[in-house]
Parts: sequence; structure tokens; C-alpha cells
Amino acid sequence: MPEPTNPPPDLDVLRRVDARLNALAARHPILTDLVISEVLLNVPGKRAILAGRLRGRAVVARLVEPKFLESLAKEWAELERIWPHMQGGSYRVAEPILYVPEAGLMVIERVEGHPLLKHLWREDPTLRAQYLRPAAEWLRRYSELSESWNAGNVAGWLARAERAAATQPFARLRRIETGILAHLRDMAQALDGAEWRMAISHGDFHPNNLILGATHLTGVDTGGSGPLPIYKDIARFLVHMGRRGMIPSGRRYMGVDAEGIEIYTDVFALTEIERQVWMPFFIGVEAIIRVENRALKSGRIRHAEEMYGLLLDDLAAR
Repeated sequence: MPEPTNPPPDLDVLRRVDARLNALAARHPILTDLVISEVLLNVPGKRAILAGRLRGRAVVARLVEPKFLESLAKEWAELERIWPHMQGGSYRVAEPILYVPEAGLMVIERVEGHPLLKHLWREDPTLRAQYLRPAAEWLRRYSELSESWNAGNVAGWLARAERAAATQPFARLRRIETGILAHLRDMAQALDGAEWRMAISHGDFHPNNLILGATHLTGVDTGGSGPLPIYKDIARFLVHMGRRGMIPSGRRYMGVDAEGIEIYTDVFALTEIERQVWMPFFIGVEAIIRVENRALKSGRIRHAEEMYGLLLDDLAAR
């Protein structure tokens, strides 16, 4: 379920944040130059995402509670690692600007542009497919520094899918997922002992974590970055769109955009076993581990049912 957000303006949260920053400024004078103007997201007891300016520059600040200091440190370290590689050109990440670990504060640039999926819904349907390759190339640039081949852990991902499937609240989706799981088990047997390609990847690579600007594509929300099989983030991107009925090319395969699969295959130079087995396996895993909830609109459930049904059909036809 999406975490709660507060409708703007959230003046109470803004006042509390301002008081906390003022108290911190006594020990960290640079914070006197940080002016917060908007609460983008507030998760009580966890974190607040804030917009404002630092010495006149538009920024986004993440302010976390003490028990989340370790995860904030990990996110900052990852931004520092990837920023030199993705600070220019067409594919970039948000610039890390300020980190005050004892204050639980991280400040990055505020990226100008539009989240990619939101842009796709507004775009002329005949022009949507042009954005698939830039998204794939962004992910490839992020992962290319750290790619390696390792022994695969197919059993771990299968177990995760099975646990998630047991929590599916919609009977009609459960029936389809039961069939998908049967094919995942067959593929897991075929993949037992096979190697997969690993990389430090985005970790939550869906289209709205790519910001489309006038001249570049910027990835945001890299807090989940870490070593992953490369197919996981590819599947995350394609399934996120597929379960919402967004198929930019108008062609489906495995329930997701068929041209998208072809483009990722080309950009990542996928081998035959990657394309024919690892990719379908992770598309199936990604479909199941993102469990629907009863707060979702009926249209979202219909789109999910359509996607999962088509996925099952294509898995059965392999």
C-alpha cells in the first residue's frame, strides 16, 4: 500500500520540521542556509521529504528519525558512488549536495521535469514507445560499472514469490497466480545451478522514478540500490506499466510491453538463457511479489487481472 502523504499545505508538519532544523542549526551552522517551503511526503515516525532552497538552489531534503540513520547513510554512499559516473550527458542521477549524518539529513538537487509514467499518460499514444529505449539505456548506464556473473539463487526468489502469493486478497488474482507459480517452479528447476548477471542496480526502477527533463533523464529515489540480478529492475519497470495498462508500443508479451522486452534485450545484450528463461522468471516474480490491496481502485485490479492472464497464457505457450 502506498505510504500516506499529507495534502499541501501541511503547515503542522512544516512547523515541526522548521523547529527541528532550527535546533540542529546550533550545531550545524550550514543548516541556517536551508529554507524549507513544502512537505512533499511525511511518514510519521520514519521520515519527511521536503522541498526548499539551500543558498538559493532548489533542493529536496530527506529528514529521518534516528532508527533510520543507517539506511540514510547507505543511500548517501550510493549517490556518492554513482554520481561521478552519472553527472552529465543524457542519463544522470540527482546531485548529492549535503549530508549531516548525526542530524539524519540528506540534501540533493531538486530535479526539474516530469515523472516518466505521468508523462506517458499525457503523451500521444503513437509517440509513447520512443521513451522505452532511453529508460533502458539509463538503467544500463547505472549498472554497467558493477556487472558480474555469479551463481544464481533462483530458490530464494521463488520462495519470496510463494510467500507473497499467499497474501493475495483477491480470489480471481489468486487463481491466475497459482498457474504462474506452477510455471515459475518449472523454470526454477531448469535454472538450478545456472549463473545470472548481477550488478548494483537502482532497486526500485519504475517509470516514475525517472524524471524526464528537456535534455536528460534523471533517476531518483535510489535508496533501495544494491546488488541485484539485472533482470529484477528490468522486470520492475515493465510490470509496473503492464499492471496499469500502459503498453507504449501497443504490443504485449508476457503481459508487458513486447517492444520493451526487445529493447532491454538489445541494450543489455541478453544471452539466450537470459532472454528466454531469466527474464520470464523475473517478470513472473515481479508480478506476484507486488501484492494488490483492497484500497486500490477497481480499474487497477482489472488491469492486473488482464496482465496476469496474458502472462500465464504466454508462459503456458513456451
